[in-house]
Amino acid sequence: MLAEEPFSDRPRHASPVIGALLRTYNDGLDDERRQDLYSLASLIVGSASCRSVERERASRCLEFARTLGAGVPAGRGAIGIASAEGSGSWAALAALASGPTLEVHCRVLAFARELSGLVAPAPKSRWARLIRRDPAEAIRQVLADGETLTESASRT
Repeated sequence: MLAEEPFSDRPRHASPVIGALLRTYNDGLDDERRQDLYSLASLIVGSASCRSVERERASRCLEFARTLGAGVPAGRGAIGIASAEGSGSWAALAALASGPTLEVHCRVLAFARELSGLVAPAPKSRWARLIRRDPAEAIRQVLADGETLTESASRT
């Protein structure tokens, strides 16, 4: 609905890690605290990202769970929580294990916002130093530095 997709608890444009965190957490909350999750719905629309960002989100979920006292399961369980779905769910289950207390509830909300703020870095261009500048000024600067354009481009 928000993402102009058919209704689903696993929208294509939402991060699978954040989605798992919020789905699992939602399922364990009372009705009063569940209302706090509505404000997060629009944050996760369009939050799906590249593999490196999703891996970072998964790692942060496991670390978040560890800070809440959750251990890491052994054997096949360890493999399961290494996935996007598993890591998000593991963090939510660790939070729910506390009741969740008001402090932990606030931490989960802030953590979900933090995860949604992780984005892929902009690609680096060899010409980054020259882009978005007046070309004449860029050339003057390179010549003033005593470099050739090739040397300048190779440093960036």
